[in-house]
Amino acid sequence: MTPRPFTGAVRTDAEVAVVARDGRCARAIVAAVAALSAVLSVALSSVLVMPVLPPVVPAAAAVPSVPSAPSYESPRATPSGAIRGPGLDRVGGHRSSYAVTVRLASSSPAVLRRPDGWLTLSGTVVNHSRHRVTGAHVGVRTGPVALGTRSGLAVAAGRTDLDRADGEEISGHIHRLPSLDPGARRDFRLRVPVPELGTDGAGAYGLTVDVAREDGAVLGLARTFLPVYPEGTAYQPLSTTVLWPMTETPHMEALTLRTSESVRPVFRDDALAAAFAKGGRLWRLVETGARLPVTWAVDPDLVAQARAMADGYRVARTPGATDPRQTTEGTGGRAAAAWLAALKRAVRGQDVIALPYADPDLASLARGGPGGDALAGLLRRASRAGKDVVDQELDTDARADMAWPAGGAVDAGIAGYAERLGLATVLASGDGVRRSSGALVTGGATDDRAVALGERMTALTYDTTVASLLAQSRPGAGAAGAPLRLRVRQRLLAESLTAVRELPYAPRALMVVPPRRMSAGAARAISEAVSEGLGAGWLEPSRLEAAAQDPEPGQLRETGGYPVALRASELPARSLAAVARDQRRLGTLSKVLSDPERTTASAYAAMARAVSTSWRGNPADARSYRRGVSRYLSASIDSVRLVPKSKVTVAGQSATIPVTVDNGLQQDLTGVELRVASSRPERLAAVDRAVGVRASRAVSRTVRVGVRAHANGPVRLTAQLYTSSDGRPWGRPITFTADVRSVPSGAVAFVAGGVGLMMLAAAFRLRRAQARGGAPPGVRG
Repeated sequence: MTPRPFTGAVRTDAEVAVVARDGRCARAIVAAVAALSAVLSVALSSVLVMPVLPPVVPAAAAVPSVPSAPSYESPRATPSGAIRGPGLDRVGGHRSSYAVTVRLASSSPAVLRRPDGWLTLSGTVVNHSRHRVTGAHVGVRTGPVALGTRSGLAVAAGRTDLDRADGEEISGHIHRLPSLDPGARRDFRLRVPVPELGTDGAGAYGLTVDVAREDGAVLGLARTFLPVYPEGTAYQPLSTTVLWPMTETPHMEALTLRTSESVRPVFRDDALAAAFAKGGRLWRLVETGARLPVTWAVDPDLVAQARAMADGYRVARTPGATDPRQTTEGTGGRAAAAWLAALKRAVRGQDVIALPYADPDLASLARGGPGGDALAGLLRRASRAGKDVVDQELDTDARADMAWPAGGAVDAGIAGYAERLGLATVLASGDGVRRSSGALVTGGATDDRAVALGERMTALTYDTTVASLLAQSRPGAGAAGAPLRLRVRQRLLAESLTAVRELPYAPRALMVVPPRRMSAGAARAISEAVSEGLGAGWLEPSRLEAAAQDPEPGQLRETGGYPVALRASELPARSLAAVARDQRRLGTLSKVLSDPERTTASAYAAMARAVSTSWRGNPADARSYRRGVSRYLSASIDSVRLVPKSKVTVAGQSATIPVTVDNGLQQDLTGVELRVASSRPERLAAVDRAVGVRASRAVSRTVRVGVRAHANGPVRLTAQLYTSSDGRPWGRPITFTADVRSVPSGAVAFVAGGVGLMMLAAAFRLRRAQARGGAPPGVRG
């Protein structure tokens, strides 16, 4: 069936009137009746509500109202002429009730500097209604004045209606659209002379691209901002520090595959191979950040994983498996080596922060009870080693005293835990820190300066509006992500320029902190915005050292003020307790190894990864990773065991009993001893109290324990391994029967005679005591 043309007929709540154009009498009659009904309904409702309506705005001053559309909930005109309707499309910036989606993909130039030239806009229009759209065009509007405050930017960005603040459509510069069938899309391109945009002076102006009919009915719109900074403008630039995070969800496990020639780490999957490769997220971040004056915030564990991949690695067939032989060769070694080399070039001459190893979730640890407390020492040691990793691999001298709690939320408990890890500076959202002066700067203008929190801690506050914008918007790097990238770029430009205009001649600071796992599209948007601001002159780059200088006194929020949303995504206290328990078990395992460092280093690193901030919002993978570490430890401990046996025969007075110790570890076993206990020592007793055990890696070793037999018959023996250093039991004991045979009769007689003599001596002593009328010593009383 051919779609009917979009004609703008009137629809009531009860029915839809369709104006027929094929001349058929029946449809014309239906249309006429429906139209008459609609007119009567509107007239009646107008009479009923007229007493409460405000005065009608003159038509010349109002935006034209839109007749209702036939197949969707259309915008409705308010008495002021503004077009209203529910819902806001995430990408296009328009209401979901509009018939047409407008996606603005480019705006060039990003910043207007000259009074002449052209503004070029391009994008796509999509008909989402069930009817054909005809007689429509794409137009552009700009606000008559620059937005004066950052709060005004937020209001303008969230507005779903057209009103006076959007200005009039610029006549003579439209793009006429052909008829659009349902689901059809058309590209558009608009070129508008700069003088006709109506801008007046520096500032961020609202810019709206809309699709409308000739009668003024708006079918869809998209919003963005147009920054204007004329040449010769001399505002005091914002000292801008941009953090560039290099973090990733952990992929390397505690498991390793050891051979006589090498040690190969095992990864739970091969996802990092794609991330490190050209076009991958991590590669694009390095490529983009290398063109900017940024502060690199590097997770040492990510660098360690890249080095491990470059040197050769294995990938588990099943994540969390405990058998290193059930793995395949990794494919990302070359990509990881190339990425490391590119990162080394990019950070040369730039500020570098070595984050605490594996970027631990400081808030969860500080609020996690005994489990978090028990892990502080491990994380402190790991962070010290992490700086060495970053310095060596990237040939830099990284700063290693920076804490970055999730969401920048800091309270006294989180700050205290950071101090325990040796961290003296914390990245904090402006919401979490109060300055002693009670205000940020005069008039509440933007100023992200350092705040002293006592004598040992400094907070670097960052802009929460920009951080929230970047956290909520994750544009793609390709063509499909262009509309959202444009919105983010223009919003960043508008935010920073408006911040400058708040106090145009006062020196102030701005710190930009993207999400930890920044997308390549967001990195590109930040790069373009910062480059444009630096080029125009209202931004100037600032190093981290300068941003941390001269902190003013302040204080932290109370513990009870920790944000609820962040509390919900914390690592559970029971998970932290489980990691702490594994830490103790690893300490026990290290006591029996010939070279503990070779095994414990990978396991301790995996424990640090198990409490990484990157697991927030991904509890299933966090739980899977932690359980994989725990299974690895259990398998390692259980691989050193006694081989069960049922019965041995002891012939003669002196003999040795063989007990087999199985060493399934991938290194030599030392630090354990074997003890054998007898249930009938008068019949059979162990001569050696403890026998040291040494066994090469992945072999079984038979240990012989000397015994002495005194009488024939069965005896139950129990064998148990103990750690040599502290005498603690290791693993499960085994119990077996020793059948004593062929003990000489002389030996039996000797034993029997000894027992008889003892009995006679006791009897004789008792008779003497009775004869004297007293009790034997030790019995009286």
